[in-house]
Amino acid sequence: MSNLSDLRVVDLFAGCGGLSRGFELAGYTIAAAYDSWQPAIDCYKDNFQSHSIFELDLSNVDRASRIIAAQAPDIIIGGPPCQDFSQAGKRIENERAALTKCFAEIVVAVNPDFFVMENVARAQRSNVYQEAREALKEAGYGITEIVLDASLYDVPQRRKRFFAIGGKTLADGELATALEARESLIPLTIRKAYPNFPISHYYRHPRSYTRRAIFSIDEPAPTIRGVNRPRPKTYRVHPKDASKDPSVRSLTPKERSLIQTFPEDYKFTHKCTADIDQMIGNAVPVNLAKAVAEILAQNALTDTPHPTQTSFRKWLISEKNLTRESAKDKISHIRRANKCHDLPDVETVDRSYIEALESSDQFMSSSASSQQQMKKAVELLVEFAESNFGKSGDFSATNN
Repeated sequence: MSNLSDLRVVDLFAGCGGLSRGFELAGYTIAAAYDSWQPAIDCYKDNFQSHSIFELDLSNVDRASRIIAAQAPDIIIGGPPCQDFSQAGKRIENERAALTKCFAEIVVAVNPDFFVMENVARAQRSNVYQEAREALKEAGYGITEIVLDASLYDVPQRRKRFFAIGGKTLADGELATALEARESLIPLTIRKAYPNFPISHYYRHPRSYTRRAIFSIDEPAPTIRGVNRPRPKTYRVHPKDASKDPSVRSLTPKERSLIQTFPEDYKFTHKCTADIDQMIGNAVPVNLAKAVAEILAQNALTDTPHPTQTSFRKWLISEKNLTRESAKDKISHIRRANKCHDLPDVETVDRSYIEALESSDQFMSSSASSQQQMKKAVELLVEFAESNFGKSGDFSATNN
């Protein structure tokens, strides 16, 4: 294969550039980008100088395909608008949902070697995606379909997104193992990602006041949405809110962009704050895009695929004969243990952690049953580290 930077990538429905920036950071060359919303186009132009973004109606498949084919892309990436699929929307498959099929039809017409499409998790079950999938399969693409939690891919946000990753040389589901193995064991919190984050708690407007609205930076953020309402003066504290402080505010656009893992110097200069909030909420988190791009490069774009290390989840299933649900349960107990006492850097995980866990106040205040479940789960984790990586327990964040 030629150098990764020699491959030409075209980004459709590029928005303000989260997917493009992730692929760029992974070493790809973005040849061009396309979108139809001017505020996002302007933002994209402010942040990418190596290539151009063009205004283009991607619902006009014939015209769009001719224009995009002139770029001779090796890879087409994109996140078609997802509001019609999202939990926040009306969940009616109409014109915006149909853009998922337009993305597929453009891919089929242009015929790149690979494609990557991102959408909300529920899009996978939609009729329009099934139509898009059928067209891509008929064109000869093997497709890996998977829902990824961004908080397990170096993004401090519990954002679940569906990815369809296709290639003419790929088998269906071929990249799933590598993507799952890339998961971190512990979800990333805002404080871990940004130790100097300017606030400790923030307000995120709930869809219903039966839900909590105040969150701590010591947990992953909920999904950054396209709207960002201020805290109403009449807001009544929910029992599960992380703070009762009446001065807790909503996040600023800059803080929201950081949680989406845009670089500190990324420019959002549009005059309308609502438009900035919309483009940030619509974006693919940069670090999630980078992780997907790296997995594609390591496992599909080289003559010698990158070896996929055994994940902790798969080790539990294959070596300990646990069901997938039981393995998931063990991982949830490890995450609970982490809340009692932070797991050290993964290269230093060993049995001393169990002693520290047992002496922590939160562990001791847990029920006897919970203590037992956490301890057993951590013992399995230490056994996995020792058996696969030696006494150092050197298993990377790619092992879940």
